[in-house]
Amino acid sequence: MKKDFWSKSWVLKLVSLLIAILIVVYIDSIQPGFLTQGENKITQQTANETQTVKIPLQVSVDTDKYYVVGYPEKVSVTLEGSNALVTSAVNTQNFRAYIDLTHKKIGKHTVKVHISGLSNQLSYSINPKTINIDIEKRKSTTMPVQIEYNKNAVANGYKVGRTSVNPQKVEITGANAEVNQIDQIVAKADLPNDIDHNYERQVILQALDKKGRQLNVVIQPSTAKVTVPISIATKKVKIDLDSKNEESDKVYSVTARSDEVTLFGDKEKLDKIKRLKVAVDLRDVKSSTTKAVPIKLPAGVVRSDPSGVIVQIKVKDASSAK
Repeated sequence: MKKDFWSKSWVLKLVSLLIAILIVVYIDSIQPGFLTQGENKITQQTANETQTVKIPLQVSVDTDKYYVVGYPEKVSVTLEGSNALVTSAVNTQNFRAYIDLTHKKIGKHTVKVHISGLSNQLSYSINPKTINIDIEKRKSTTMPVQIEYNKNAVANGYKVGRTSVNPQKVEITGANAEVNQIDQIVAKADLPNDIDHNYERQVILQALDKKGRQLNVVIQPSTAKVTVPISIATKKVKIDLDSKNEESDKVYSVTARSDEVTLFGDKEKLDKIKRLKVAVDLRDVKSSTTKAVPIKLPAGVVRSDPSGVIVQIKVKDASSAK
């Protein structure tokens, strides 16, 4: 009779089904990652995560009356909570860090950094938790911009013309005590060595005290366009050829292809030069020829154009010339 029971088809099907269920349960129990796609997504969204993000620190204060110094531009906020909430908060940054100084008086204070706009399902920590600040009376003023540059960087013989800066005046805002220490607003032009051309740059402005120390104030605008014109004086002069080392039994005719040259250099030195003497050495010149003679520059002259003179030399025997 038992044999008849096991031989029935529905019994075999039922046993096979039970075995299959047991196999699935066993595999599921020994493989924690054996989850459906939907279950995996839910687990990821609900799993805890920690991330740190830097956000700007806002200051609540009457900015028309007071100026605050000593606080950092940003603070670090560490968020902890579900993966979905942390990721959303980090990506959108729709929360803010701030210090509330609305009821604080002038002077130094230690204040707590607060967070607002963050989901109450997230926990957080702030670094730093507290900061030391100084509340001072606010002061604004307008000052002219001074140009500073290294005159020794200008190439020899070149002169600096009238410098200019735009804007010529800027607005300064800061703590009353800090603004009162300002001696000048400086636009520093960093000229490269041996510069021989105009310099034009947008440079960052600095507020300096009498000792040259930079002060912590806001300059508006913060940059200015600096122009330093650099030029050299020029003068055209006639050439006088001066023959040297002529042989007594020869007759020479020396002429220059061009009788004029342009000199570059110090204006005062150039003003004193009426004509330029160029020495032509005739030693070892036995027959008619053409010779390139370099120009020896006088004191105060940087260069000439051309740098040399092409000279035509004709030679005859003294006996045949009679």
